[in-house]
Amino acid sequence: MKKSPPIRLRSLFLIVAAFLPILYGPAQSDEVFRWKDEKGRVHYSDHAAEGAEPTNIDAAPAVHAVKAVFDGDTVLLDNGEKVRLLGINTPEVDSPRKIGEAGGEEAKLWLQRRLTGRTVRLEHDMELRDKYRRLLAHVFADNGEHINLALIEAGLAFVDIHPPNLKYAEALTQAESGAELAKRGIWGMPDYRPKPVEALIVRPTLRGWQRLTGAPSAIVESKRYFRLKFSDRFEVRVPRENLNLFPPLETYLRRNVEARGWLSRRRGDYSIFVRHPSALTIRR
Repeated sequence: MKKSPPIRLRSLFLIVAAFLPILYGPAQSDEVFRWKDEKGRVHYSDHAAEGAEPTNIDAAPAVHAVKAVFDGDTVLLDNGEKVRLLGINTPEVDSPRKIGEAGGEEAKLWLQRRLTGRTVRLEHDMELRDKYRRLLAHVFADNGEHINLALIEAGLAFVDIHPPNLKYAEALTQAESGAELAKRGIWGMPDYRPKPVEALIVRPTLRGWQRLTGAPSAIVESKRYFRLKFSDRFEVRVPRENLNLFPPLETYLRRNVEARGWLSRRRGDYSIFVRHPSALTIRR
């Protein structure tokens, strides 16, 4: 039969146990609190400061400083990570590999003024990285401003939803409609006015992100896509895996429809790849 430890040894154990919280701090709580200081900066902690409210996240999100801005939708953090802003796209800026587009420098300058040297927190969606290994995120400035959304509201970016990343899709789409209606930023530039499908014949050198309008007359099903046929030379391709996000494609037939996206050309035929209904609008 085992003997109990001497009384003095048991007392020592109790003393050590009592001092552990003092030496190492209390056991961490799973609850996280969020509050803003007098300058509007957002803070997170596992302790409830005055005016703090508990959040529904498991842990405080990582906060990083923005080291550089590459263009209107890509930044470099102080830890070396490149971050691509989710749900939006801004026009290209001049680079050795790409020709600049109208509005590209304006979006880059706006983002530089907003974020360079400031801290941000990242909110991820279903996919953590893109094919270039950049982090995909909704970016929030230290004053709580949703940068992705603010770019759309300012008319400096257009909505570009890539399922399964659907977070904030509705808010972004509504903000884009408001910016377009007010003709802010790119929505007031000639380069981004909608063009009829027939323009592809008159201007066969059209490239990049375009807005094309017409009345689709047929739906053609293939192994990977459902194709809305606008003409013999132009179609919109909807991937099978995204079809459940759209209304019945018959809804678009013989209606005045605007398709937004990157124009592809192959053997004289054109197409736009559409992943989300925000890029396919019925016009009155």
